[in-house]
Amino acid sequence: MTLSARRVHGVERLVGPLAVFHAVPSIRLGEEVVVRGADETLRHGQVLELDAELAVVQVYEGTAGLDLESTVVELTGGPFRLGVSVDMLGRVLDGRGRPIDGGAPIVPIARADVNGRAINPAVRANPDDFIETGISAIDLLDSLVRGQKLPIFTGAGLPADELAARIATGARVLGEERFVTVFAAMGVTRRVADYFRDAFASSGSLDRVVLFLNLADDPALERLLTPRCALTLAEHLAFELGMQVLVVMTDVTNYGEALRELATAREEVPGRRGYPGYLYTDLATLFERAGRIAGNPGSLTVLPIVTMPDDDITHPIPDLTGYITEGQIVLSRELHARGVFPPIDALPCLSRLMNAGIGEGRTRPEHRAVADQLYALYARGRELRRLVTVIGDAGLSSLDQRVLGFTTEFETRFVGQGGATRTLDQTFEVAWSLLGRLPREELLRISSAVLDEQWRPSERPDEGASG
Repeated sequence: MTLSARRVHGVERLVGPLAVFHAVPSIRLGEEVVVRGADETLRHGQVLELDAELAVVQVYEGTAGLDLESTVVELTGGPFRLGVSVDMLGRVLDGRGRPIDGGAPIVPIARADVNGRAINPAVRANPDDFIETGISAIDLLDSLVRGQKLPIFTGAGLPADELAARIATGARVLGEERFVTVFAAMGVTRRVADYFRDAFASSGSLDRVVLFLNLADDPALERLLTPRCALTLAEHLAFELGMQVLVVMTDVTNYGEALRELATAREEVPGRRGYPGYLYTDLATLFERAGRIAGNPGSLTVLPIVTMPDDDITHPIPDLTGYITEGQIVLSRELHARGVFPPIDALPCLSRLMNAGIGEGRTRPEHRAVADQLYALYARGRELRRLVTVIGDAGLSSLDQRVLGFTTEFETRFVGQGGATRTLDQTFEVAWSLLGRLPREELLRISSAVLDEQWRPSERPDEGASG
């Protein structure tokens, strides 16, 4: 083994994705390295650990095929940097930001550290301004606002990919033209990757979407870079170019599995279910890059998709994600089995920043009241359903029967909008049509002035439907 200021010939140990070698004085934690084997194939990695004598590098492509004597580790002198440019919009990139769509090479206008920098709390502006996703159950009940981080919790087999693609292509800020989506897919199959490509192309919005693709057969450790590359580009578009940027990340569970694989290779003491004890901190370094900066017109909003293993919302990844983010959208297996799309379970859903983005001057003055009324009636109907399983429906009053009818219509017509994309006005039309099925005196969450203006009795279940 020989050492130089920028190059190490020979390594001490190769374990899974890790290479251990003698440290040189100029090496730095987090530094990008280039690993060269006997066949001269280049691999890339990052310095993970340092002590007085040894350095540990994670090799993104793995260490298979390398040997101790012939391996050369070259130090680059800085962290992994992504070349960023507005010309990346409309392109398909791999997990490290390299074009894979057969298009022209991208000429970057800057190179940014993919690890990013936290927004100084002193200049962080409060998230505000409503983002219209085209999904009624989100727009009216759990509104997404600029600068928010709002995850979608799903289960295996549920249509989270379809919902993510719908939001990515249909979302917009009212009155704002410079709205773009950065989509990061981590550990997805080729079928899912092709679905995303086709969905973006057929929607006609490909020119305002950039797609980062890390496939299931790509290096697992590249999944640790994919969301960081996506967020780095998003920060450039938002805070340097003043755009409104939505970052959709799917699937965060695949990211967590890659992190656990790395921790196992490092022989770290495992935490809950084998995940590293710093899982919370690592996820926070991703999600907390969302936000707005005072005086800057741009914003960065994060919408992560998290698959709950065995539909367990207490699993470490969704559990910790819920602590870091500002609410959650939960998909329902029961609604999916009944053919409802999107199968959003309204009761456990929450957007903690909703009030900051809705109301007079942003959406409608009655937005909060209508949302509260729908929640209250739906919760009452769900409780009546449980009661019916015990005593049957013969013991229900006529009003209870109408609430049960409202509950079914709420799921099939309001939540279940099928392939349609609804504007906020269309969403309110459906909501008022459903509320018209109930006596006015039961709508206690809405003021008399609003009811005088908006409420009309609806006799037919399909009256007033839109989308």
